Amino acid sequence: MTMSSEGSAVSRFHCEMKTERKGARARSPDERPKTFVDGVRWRQARARAGSGASVVSLSARCEPREEEAVQAPVESESLPERAAFGELVARSAAARASFDRMERAASCSATVLLEGETGTGKSRAALAIHRAGARAEAPFLVVDCGALPANLLESELFGHEKGAFTGAIQRRVGAFEEADGGTIFLDEIGELPAELQPKLLRVLENREIRRLGSNTHQAVNVRVIAATHRDLRAEVQAGRFRADLYFRLAVVGIPIPSLRERPEDLPLIAERILVGLGATPEQLASLTAPGFLAQLQRAAWPGNVRELRNHLERCLVFQSALPPATSESGLAPVAPRAVDASVTYAESRRRALESFERDYVEALLKLHGGKVSQAAAAADMDRVYLYRLLRRHGLKS
Repeated sequence: MTMSSEGSAVSRFHCEMKTERKGARARSPDERPKTFVDGVRWRQARARAGSGASVVSLSARCEPREEEAVQAPVESESLPERAAFGELVARSAAARASFDRMERAASCSATVLLEGETGTGKSRAALAIHRAGARAEAPFLVVDCGALPANLLESELFGHEKGAFTGAIQRRVGAFEEADGGTIFLDEIGELPAELQPKLLRVLENREIRRLGSNTHQAVNVRVIAATHRDLRAEVQAGRFRADLYFRLAVVGIPIPSLRERPEDLPLIAERILVGLGATPEQLASLTAPGFLAQLQRAAWPGNVRELRNHLERCLVFQSALPPATSESGLAPVAPRAVDASVTYAESRRRALESFERDYVEALLKLHGGKVSQAAAAADMDRVYLYRLLRRHGLKS
């Protein structure tokens, strides 16, 4: 399918094309699209396989993706049944397709943009791409673009000369210069302040940096990998992120699926996490039991793999297969417990402990099907004491 624009000016995103098994699909990225086909407001359309080429005249202005690499979709049938890339493991088609793109990206020095929710493993993916490429023995530097204010971030990225600003008592080498020959990982690139975006764009275009307070430019040979939990195309549409910088970053775009989009991967990920945490064979058997894994797979995990890791580490600390906290909408953050400061500290502490005991014992019995002996053994608790707690809180086995 070929497309033409009536206007010579271009602005942001109005149409995107995606190839599928049934053919090509074009859609507008907006809920209320401003793209018109022959005067009709248009949202999406599909061209069936074997259809002849057609010319579509768009009254909206469509921006050419000058730097965006065209990537063919990865057929799930061509992927191995189980895959691993660096420290990442997967069985789902979505994750295996991401691994395939990572492997292809590692073989070249093209700029990579990793997009996914918080906790999906973008930093581990970036490190895996670096280690699988020709720059594996060179430096791998990480800069969190959301952790520093603009004035400090610029110095962190590009460095500064002595006396460049108040407090610059000596010359500093920036991350781009320090990573020369290797890879720089720009985490949370969507948080990059607007005043630094054109400066980063120039670095990506010319592969040279200028320290703060210097009049000379210095060439750098650096592979750039960026990551964000934001939808950068939506940020471009809203005018908060430069379109030209987005194109420079998204040469190879790799989506990282969330944990709830690939529940079949959870057993593999849990096993990898537990081994990394030093779980004993007995703990590993308990925390990878089918019943417990089924509970984990039903949870929503808004914090993704990072949250799963925290939960499994908590299970190891308490020596018990603790069920994830769930609600009607999935995993919900635990609300802070109300504290009554009008009573004494001892009384407040007694009430909190009593509430914890009841919640814990109730969840423990539910996890072990009401079997007191099994629950006591899992909690490393004397069976008689567990019976005492049940009576104290009016619970039945």
